[in-house]
Amino acid sequence: MGPKKRDPLATSFKCPFCDHESSVTVAIDRKTYIGTLDCRNCGQHYTSSSDMRSLMQAVDVYYEWIDACEIVNEPRTTTSGATTDRPSATLPRQSVPVASRAGPAPGEKFTEDDRGFIDDADDMDAEAEYEDE
Repeated sequence: MGPKKRDPLATSFKCPFCDHESSVTVAIDRKTYIGTLDCRNCGQHYTSSSDMRSLMQAVDVYYEWIDACEIVNEPRTTTSGATTDRPSATLPRQSVPVASRAGPAPGEKFTEDDRGFIDDADDMDAEAEYEDE
């Protein structure tokens, strides 16, 4: 009778972004030992960064991707000690005062045509005219 044969490892997987079953396929280039993963449904793409050489299988690339997604989505602790669900960027953000964000884009000149383009000052009570009776 002999030893029991092992079940083959999966080659198509569920996408955590679009939640579509069997839409993620993995290709491994055996010459460069780079695994790439693509979702046929939503277009997500991932390139493996592991160094598993000949032992690498499709399931390894998929779970490396899942681990990378979890790392990006884990809550971060801010410098004040508060926890935030927002993932941190790879580059540090520059602190920009709110007042400096208003106005023209960098390199743009403010012209007379721009003055009064958006004028909300007189519309403060505009909805009062349409009160329910």
